[in-house]
Amino acid sequence: MHALSIPTWIIHISSVLEWIAAIWLIWQYSEVTENPAWKTLSFAMLPALVSAMCACTWHFFDNPPSLEWLVTLQASTTVIGNCTLCAAAWWIWRRAKLN
Repeated sequence: MHALSIPTWIIHISSVLEWIAAIWLIWQYSEVTENPAWKTLSFAMLPALVSAMCACTWHFFDNPPSLEWLVTLQASTTVIGNCTLCAAAWWIWRRAKLN
């Protein structure tokens, strides 16, 4: 756990917590507006959350070579997350055009 400084840990952990809060708030927005297209954005945010959790886990254990597969998983879920976020944004835009 010594791989990162305390301020860096604060940033990492707060980013994960903020991402969780954003997913929940977007879900709530979907229910309040009765627009299910926004729920797709909540689901699309999950791979990016997994990516952040992989980074925190790897750093928590001091970046051991035995857990380097987490780096690969983080990179993969970042790419997947970017694609799913793009698709969700397009879906929201498309649904708004139809209404």
